[in-house]
Amino acid sequence: MHINKDELNELEFPELLAEISPFAYSPKTAQKIAELRPMPREEAKLSLKKVAEFLSSFESDNAIPFNEYEDIDQELNLMLIENFRLDNRAFVRIKSLTEQIGRLQKFYPQFEDLFLNLNNDVKDLDFRKEIIDRIDRVLNRFGEVKSDASPILKTLRQDISHARKAIQENFNRTLTALSSTDFLDDIRESIMDDQRVLAVKSAYKKRVPGRVLGVSKTGSITYVQPESVVKHQFKLREDIEEEKKEVDKILRKLTAEIAEFHTELSAYQNYIFGLDLTRAKAKFAEKIHGVLPKINAHKTMRLVQAYHPLLWLRNQAEKKKIFPQSLTFTEHNRIICISGPNAGGKSITLKTVGLLQLMLQSGLLVPVHPKSEMFFFGKIMTDIGDNQSIENQLSTYSSRLKKMSKIIREADAETLLLIDEFGTGSDPELGGALAEAFLEFFYDKKSFAIITTHYTNIKIVVEQLPNAQNAAMLFDEHSLEPLYKLEVGQAGSSFTFEVAEKNKIPQFIINSAKKKVEHDLLNLDKTIVKLQQEKFEVEKLKTDLTEKRDSTQNKKDNLEKLNEQLQQKLFNFQKLYEDEHRKLQFGNKIEGFIDSYIKGKSRKLVVGDFVKILEQEKFRKLGADKDENKRLQIVKRKITQQLKKVDVQEKIVETHGKLESKRQKERAVWMKVGQRVRIPGSTSVGTIEKIEKNGKVSVNYGSFKTQISGDELERI
Repeated sequence: MHINKDELNELEFPELLAEISPFAYSPKTAQKIAELRPMPREEAKLSLKKVAEFLSSFESDNAIPFNEYEDIDQELNLMLIENFRLDNRAFVRIKSLTEQIGRLQKFYPQFEDLFLNLNNDVKDLDFRKEIIDRIDRVLNRFGEVKSDASPILKTLRQDISHARKAIQENFNRTLTALSSTDFLDDIRESIMDDQRVLAVKSAYKKRVPGRVLGVSKTGSITYVQPESVVKHQFKLREDIEEEKKEVDKILRKLTAEIAEFHTELSAYQNYIFGLDLTRAKAKFAEKIHGVLPKINAHKTMRLVQAYHPLLWLRNQAEKKKIFPQSLTFTEHNRIICISGPNAGGKSITLKTVGLLQLMLQSGLLVPVHPKSEMFFFGKIMTDIGDNQSIENQLSTYSSRLKKMSKIIREADAETLLLIDEFGTGSDPELGGALAEAFLEFFYDKKSFAIITTHYTNIKIVVEQLPNAQNAAMLFDEHSLEPLYKLEVGQAGSSFTFEVAEKNKIPQFIINSAKKKVEHDLLNLDKTIVKLQQEKFEVEKLKTDLTEKRDSTQNKKDNLEKLNEQLQQKLFNFQKLYEDEHRKLQFGNKIEGFIDSYIKGKSRKLVVGDFVKILEQEKFRKLGADKDENKRLQIVKRKITQQLKKVDVQEKIVETHGKLESKRQKERAVWMKVGQRVRIPGSTSVGTIEKIEKNGKVSVNYGSFKTQISGDELERI
């Protein structure tokens, strides 16, 4: 998208980015946010999807394991210097960054459906666990070099430990021995250069063998390191120096080893910066209730309950009410002209649309209803506010004409124009005529535009253009208060005299002004508003009737589907009932056989009766299958004969039609009220009580009634 710095400032985009920056973990990410600009379409769409996925993690139990981090840019540059040594803290940062990559690569695949795009970014990274292993081999969890990082270091640290222990024991032994003498001062001991020393009275300093390390300010105390400690202290110092050299050697080696993974670490760093940016966008979206609207490839924008994000934040802080706006842009409704009183919200509505469009094309979620739709523009060009320039000696009107000249040169069908107070700054009649010419030019260019105006002629022109629409910021004529609500479809009055009255302009001045205005002009403004209101109400009524008609039809269709489902359930229930009833009868007969056998009936007779029942069931099933197979064989034979003469599909239809016609003729003869019928394959017999025109038949089974299609019945 093309948009210059002045237009970004007019739409308050830098102020918006300043609200997002605090959510970034890294100062470098915060700087990236401050430099954020509209992106190419596909890049912006991908960014929006990632932000939406990250936002969803805040609202579920699947929190993305991404924590605060320290960047390693400096380490990446230094490790390439030959024989350079990174400090302990640098390795901790490198390890922490690598661990974050490992956690994310394990986390995303578990919820791939939720984080598809975020997973696509991290799964391509080459996670090298060796980085963590090599650092862990050298450093402990506090970032200190381990004693077993090398055999030499281990030996040195053991020697250091022994030397310190020897120093401690020998010093304590000497202190105990001298405690029974009068050689020591009352404080007994002190610390000099991080070493314990005896506080010897200066008069007895030669009586205590050792190395003098200092004297008190008064000279009364001499600080002496006991002779038994001196040699151990020198050994400790030597070992500590050797330890430092060995640690330096180990860290240089580790730096060289980690430098082998410079490419992977650079990729980790870049990925983490990108994820930090996505998270910051998602946190801001959470704050303003941002969502991802439907992104259209065609030129249709439907903003539903859209808020200006900065105004939303200010009003939330001040606990003020904010009024959302709704409007629609299509190729058949490209220009919206907003009129109405000053301080009624015209400019805010215009800025809201512009800022939301900038946010969307910069990969930021927008505060609108989820059912909203948006598309991408190639340019946004604005003319909002007072552009008077003392430095360039330009009046407001001249400045606006200069900007309008630029807009005229560059506007096309991919441009969104946002122009406030269209045509003002000059003689009302001449300025209105020029504004009318501008409007017709933009209309012919097929640009999309939102303009605000007080000119009646502009409202009339917009009403005559088929792909343009008037809109009004509503105003309560009784309370003389703006309602801050956009009503698309009608032009608004500027309510010049009403607003003047509200602002306590004396009534006699207002009356005098009314007399000076041509009566017809005043009436024209009121008539336009009234006609527009009536037209809007008619359109609204028409829309409501259409919606109600569609709703009624949908309800009718749903009821018909429900009725069919209920009939099917009833039919299934009937078949189930018959099947269960038959099984119950069969069970009762078996129970009877058992009872008769218990009462003494011969086994042979009982078995004979049981075999008869089995034969009856066999005959019933075989008979039903035989009748069906016989019917299918006849049909198959006829179809096969016909296929030899004519086309397959035509004869199948024809044969089916003849069979159906024959069945209907036969059914018309016997299907009458009172006829006993049953469902093919069923043993339950019912009586026809009523025959509907639609072919449905009411059948009484005695214990219950049901309604079924006549095609599914056979006569008894």
